[in-house]
Amino acid sequence: MVAGFDHTLGVVAAGAAVLGATGGVLGSFAVLRRQSLLGDVLAHAALPGLCIGFLVGGRALPALMAGALVAGGLAALSVLAIGRFTRLKPDAALGIVLSVFFAGGVVLLSHVQASGGAGAAGLSAFLFGQAAAMLVGDVQAMALVGVVAVGLVAACWPWVKLVCFDPPYARALGVPVAAVEALLTLLMAMAIVVGLQMVGVVLMTAMLIAPAVAARAWVTRLMPMAALAAVFGIVAGVGGAVISAGARGLATGPVVVLIATALAALSLALAPGRGVVWRALRDRRLAARLEGDRVIGTLRALGAAHGDPGYRAEAGMIDAAHGTATARTLDRLAAAGMVREVSHAPESTRHWVLTDKGQAEPGPGRGGPG
Repeated sequence: MVAGFDHTLGVVAAGAAVLGATGGVLGSFAVLRRQSLLGDVLAHAALPGLCIGFLVGGRALPALMAGALVAGGLAALSVLAIGRFTRLKPDAALGIVLSVFFAGGVVLLSHVQASGGAGAAGLSAFLFGQAAAMLVGDVQAMALVGVVAVGLVAACWPWVKLVCFDPPYARALGVPVAAVEALLTLLMAMAIVVGLQMVGVVLMTAMLIAPAVAARAWVTRLMPMAALAAVFGIVAGVGGAVISAGARGLATGPVVVLIATALAALSLALAPGRGVVWRALRDRRLAARLEGDRVIGTLRALGAAHGDPGYRAEAGMIDAAHGTATARTLDRLAAAGMVREVSHAPESTRHWVLTDKGQAEPGPGRGGPG
């Protein structure tokens, strides 16, 4: 039993790794081209293709993949046609195509299940995935599709980069932008086909978008982004397979998606330079520096008004000039040697004066402390 369990886990983990790598690489282009919703449309549009593939070729995975790929291509063409020949906005076109194709898929699925036959009942598993039912042949078919998709990206890499970042410039250079965009859409459909058995129609979009979003938070160049997205996808896929194998009753697909989403959330929060936490700290430091500049400017202005650069300004006077408490800012400037606290008999309140460093230096917001 242990050997059988290990074999099953190995097959599922291998399939999840293939899905993660393929989805991460190809999802990067969807994120950069702002076509995340198109991935959702293609994923839902795969359902009627699965049903037609089953009616034509039975439960064989290649037939199901082919049907899903054709349906995804038709959905993409439908979106383009609606946008070109009507006045509907792109989001409306995407919503219409998603609803129509998914509704047609549900109708076909009901028909297939009602007609009976071996394997018809298991077709509904493609809605949410059924990783435990994967076979070695299924993984090999997924890997073949993934290798072809990534290979096409590599072969057209210079054009793909131009189209992703600057389509007008690419068009001016003579790059067939429409053909490259169609290729990227086809590759997105291929990535979706790879993951249908693992995470299903409903959740597949997350495996395209989440690893790419996570990678985008850490890097600024396309090649590292695609590679890092593949790594995040593999981590999510293999991690989900291992966790679901060790916990009874957990479906692999949803666990994989949750891990990928968690990686994206952590990246958006913690990535240096772009993460929410880092930006909040940076904004806080900037605000502190600016407030320090204002306090030093106030002390200089008071000194100029009284004809004494070493004028002892009372803390309440500084607070009144700023309309808020400045004690923390003054303490920070004192620690940096820009101001110092002095006594001013007979008054017992805190008084502050600029030091020589505070007089000479331009201030914390322009090279001073903070």
